Amino acid sequence: MSSQPKKKYFTVEQANQALPLVRAIVTDIVTHFRDVHERKERLMRIRRRSGGATREADNLYSEEVQQIEEELEKDVARLQDYVDELQSLGVEFKDYVRGLVDFPALIDGREVYLCWQLDEPEIGYWHELDAGFQGRQSLLEGSIQTPKATDGNP
Repeated sequence: MSSQPKKKYFTVEQANQALPLVRAIVTDIVTHFRDVHERKERLMRIRRRSGGATREADNLYSEEVQQIEEELEKDVARLQDYVDELQSLGVEFKDYVRGLVDFPALIDGREVYLCWQLDEPEIGYWHELDAGFQGRQSLLEGSIQTPKATDGNP
């Protein structure tokens, strides 16, 4: 017996229906990631500058640096919680900067991804599993039939 849940496949309509929640989560991820990234960069600059500092100066800043590090750890964990939330919906998160996600789908019995990024109003693209963002194809150009819904059963 397999303990793994069946993989969820989306139709274009189902993916678009999920977009309001997905958009909210992805917006949080992208915003939070940008903030965490900027704070990590600042922390690295502080460490480089204090490389030649005296022991007294090290002691003045060590508590503050430790506090910043602890906050960053919590924020990185929060980012992972957001990604986990998307995964619980059946959506695969792909890019922290673009806000790129993939919705698993079936086309003519083969697995593909419906592809969406944060600045797009709706699902408009798909790609093969191994093609990635560069291999996106428009759903509007009649390049495929609309994927059919399935609960993971063949």
